[in-house]
Amino acid sequence: MKIYNTLSRQKEELQPIQGNDVRMYSCGPTVYGFAHIGNMRTYIFMDLLRRALKSNGYNLTGVMNITDVGHLTSDGDAGEDKMEKGARREGKTPWEIAEFYTNAFMADCGRLHIDMPEITPKATDNIQEMIDYVQELVALGYGYETSDGIYFDIAKFPNYGKLSGINLEDQKSGARVEVNVEKRNPADFALWKKAPKEHIMQWPSPWGMGYPGWHIECSVMSRKYLGEYFDIHTGGVDHIPIHHENEIAQSEAINGGNPAVKYWMHSEFMMVNNGKMSKSLGNVWTVTDLEKMGIPAMAFRYFCLNAHYRNKLNYTEESIRAAVISCGRFYEGAYAHKGKDGVVDAEVINKALADFFEAVNDDLNVPKALGIAWNLIKTDVKSDAVWQALVKMDEILGLDLAGYEPQKAEDDQIPAEVQELLDQRAEARKSKNWALSDEIRNKLSDMGYVVKDSAEGQKLEKK
Repeated sequence: MKIYNTLSRQKEELQPIQGNDVRMYSCGPTVYGFAHIGNMRTYIFMDLLRRALKSNGYNLTGVMNITDVGHLTSDGDAGEDKMEKGARREGKTPWEIAEFYTNAFMADCGRLHIDMPEITPKATDNIQEMIDYVQELVALGYGYETSDGIYFDIAKFPNYGKLSGINLEDQKSGARVEVNVEKRNPADFALWKKAPKEHIMQWPSPWGMGYPGWHIECSVMSRKYLGEYFDIHTGGVDHIPIHHENEIAQSEAINGGNPAVKYWMHSEFMMVNNGKMSKSLGNVWTVTDLEKMGIPAMAFRYFCLNAHYRNKLNYTEESIRAAVISCGRFYEGAYAHKGKDGVVDAEVINKALADFFEAVNDDLNVPKALGIAWNLIKTDVKSDAVWQALVKMDEILGLDLAGYEPQKAEDDQIPAEVQELLDQRAEARKSKNWALSDEIRNKLSDMGYVVKDSAEGQKLEKK
């Protein structure tokens, strides 16, 4: 199995540190609000990697943290704690906010058939370990105290920037983080923050009441549950320049300069109409939002399978609607083989399976693997052997083929959203607004329906 290592900037053959055991850490959610679909793409990547590792027979131990304190509104230690912000926004305690949004995140993962890591620790359950870790870094000479916290002195860590290629000599004060005159270097980052009296989440420490820095959490929990040196660390590409650089600095400093992670893997951004996802632009959606728009969670997962995890994925109304249609046809085409007694040459099926898993093992080339599954679906002879092979492939794809049941005719009702568009089109035609009529026809086509006009009125058919 080959995977792309961000640290070496090349594909490498996966060679676990200890025999057949793979230990993997994934940066989890900050539970102050709903996770959006860009976030969920990263966890679908995590899921695909976990499924691939398991299919190769590795004994997998996965850890994904739940950040319920310490993540400030700026990744570079500026602003307020996101949990405090969420609590003030909703008039709840940070603990209530954390519980609600953790449950919401887990529910979204369930709807997307994401295979959850074996261990999902909360930051707030590991505060003492974080304090001990910071004390150790201070004792080693890497941490120093200021009026507002304990900071990591990156000048003591000459390899800082090796993951992202950042050149600290080119960093100007205030260019990366807000200016803090007490810092020895503007890129020094917080290990522990001293809390003002009004700060809701704070714990006693050798430096007074305070709370952990965001970066320290992952170093502490990965070390606690996976050891000083483990196999794989995953996250989004947005974590590379700050969060993961800081993790490397902390972890290697405390390891005596030895590495803490063998392979770093990162998922690319999801774009919207070739631009950024942004609340100000109104293009940040959740899984629930998609479902309200008539886009099933599995159709979104299928949409993500069509792009390699290291490539940007562009979300548009046209592309997601096309994915809904294609996903439905994938299920129907696969199901058409179930229980059928046609005979397909075993060599054809075995080659398809071999090619599928070869693609998966080539740095998770799932788009290529999905294409191989489609070619098998299109086999002229309908055969249960093809169905069984597709179910085997679905152990990676995660679309729950085995649980698929075609919609019964009596339940095949026109969705409310589609009926509303049909009614609008009828009114448009009545008032001879042909442009609007054509526009609605095209929109219905994008949703997988064909409208035919006759003397009896509009007739709707599924594509």
